[in-house]
Amino acid sequence: TRMIGLLSLLSLAGMFLALYTLFRSTNLALQVLAALPMAAIGAVSALVITRQSLTVASMVGFISLAGIASRNGILLIAHYLHLVKYEGEQFTPEMIERAGKERLAPMLMTALTAGIALVPLVLAAGEPGKEILYPVATVILGGLISSTLLDFFVHPALFWCFGRRSAQSQIDRADHDELGDIS
Repeated sequence: TRMIGLLSLLSLAGMFLALYTLFRSTNLALQVLAALPMAAIGAVSALVITRQSLTVASMVGFISLAGIASRNGILLIAHYLHLVKYEGEQFTPEMIERAGKERLAPMLMTALTAGIALVPLVLAAGEPGKEILYPVATVILGGLISSTLLDFFVHPALFWCFGRRSAQSQIDRADHDELGDIS
């Protein structure tokens, strides 16, 4: 359990570094990581509903869920930046709504394909050989449901309230770097 806890912390640190490298912004990296508590809501709820306790297998599910849930935030924030930088949009509520609509299908497809693949494992509770897979699948499926539903409400609100300035700085910095490459 201690080893999994340590590896979880290392995973989070690695995720943060990868996100910081992608966005060059602590703020935007933390906004993507905001998906983790949203996923945890569904994962913990799924464990409670199925009357499972926190086991090593379910902890492994939480680690896997962290990467899956973060992907939707990356898609959304990267699309905000794309719309402003390459399509002439401004950081407005309409742009945020447009980005959400344009990313709805890819985000739902990601969640649905992963979720549907896990349904047989969740339904196989109590079957021999599924003792480890059942808690992992339960945690991931529950977390996917909550994080996907909340992604379309929480991420846009977080970005609107806290991320616009960081995003504009990142775009300005990228434009400055491109001008430096030209000269």
